[in-house]
Amino acid sequence: MTMYKRKYLSETSAVHHLTTILLFVVPVTNATWWLLGMPSTYHSTLELKPTTYKNYCKKLHYLVEKQQELCGLNYNILMTVGRGAKMGIEECQFQFRMSRWNCSTFNNTPTVFGGVINVKSREKAYVYAISAAGVAYSITRACSKGELSECGCDQKIRSRDTKGQWEWGGCSEDVRFGSKFSKDFVDTGEDRNTPEGLMNLHNNRAGRKALKRNKERLCKCHGVSGSCSMRVCWMYLKPFRSVGQWLTKKFDGATRVRAVQRHKKLRLRPFGKNIKRPGKKDLVYLDESPDYCNRNETLGVFGTAGRICNHTSYGMDGCRLLCCGRGYQTALRRVEEKCNCKFKWCCKVVCEQCSYIKEEHHCN
Repeated sequence: MTMYKRKYLSETSAVHHLTTILLFVVPVTNATWWLLGMPSTYHSTLELKPTTYKNYCKKLHYLVEKQQELCGLNYNILMTVGRGAKMGIEECQFQFRMSRWNCSTFNNTPTVFGGVINVKSREKAYVYAISAAGVAYSITRACSKGELSECGCDQKIRSRDTKGQWEWGGCSEDVRFGSKFSKDFVDTGEDRNTPEGLMNLHNNRAGRKALKRNKERLCKCHGVSGSCSMRVCWMYLKPFRSVGQWLTKKFDGATRVRAVQRHKKLRLRPFGKNIKRPGKKDLVYLDESPDYCNRNETLGVFGTAGRICNHTSYGMDGCRLLCCGRGYQTALRRVEEKCNCKFKWCCKVVCEQCSYIKEEHHCN
């Protein structure tokens, strides 16, 4: 492990297409497989034993050599990367649950996002960013919990001057290590000499940058009789939901770009002359989004027919926008759920069963 740690900290990896990132197969929303563009035949990954994971990593033909090396470090890293990728997918599906594109595809499609991932759109930009962020987040959190021997708490932060306002203590989460590992694993295999490769690289980095924007300082007071004569503080990551919300805002303001040759290097520049050049934290895309209003078997797009909408909303979840101008139907449905719950000593909660009529609106 020590030999790898030195090598890991000194190497710079290439980028890898996120649709071939190593993921474990676990059921997610809409019964899709937990993977990005990988065959569903790999759903036995969770059945791996600690004694077999190294050989398994070498057999994953869709992983490049660097990914196989990272995959084979130890069993916990393999599981941690998988958890991070799952976090990214679930967060994507939560953030877009009321949008025309809801970050999912048909149940019988062997990929989470179907053919949409092949379109260089803003949706693909978000998928790459949230997936890279998920891996970085999961690795960072595992480091602070002591689940990985390759890392731990962030010791460098203790050298920062606090001007006497507090003292560094506790376990500050090492976002730098998590982001570096995510870069090495997720980016490996991308071709920075192609427009799509540059786009993927940019969005992967934006996802990792989102972690740094969503960490906070947590402090604990120490002193006699409840006084706060000394404060001990450490840095920790906010819930991943904050990262998803941050990237969703970046999705709304994503910049369309084009590839241009500058000084013998391919670079991304705004598609229009009067458009501000995107920063490192912004999402970029090359092509306009496909039509998500109508069902598309090739791209794996559901369409919005039959989707539940909010008839009082003027946002994307509103019936006017979500239904793409086709109108909607209103239906009444009887719903039963627990109500009037009371805590009964000791120690259970007793609830009544209430029934009411719920009004729902479905897109035509």
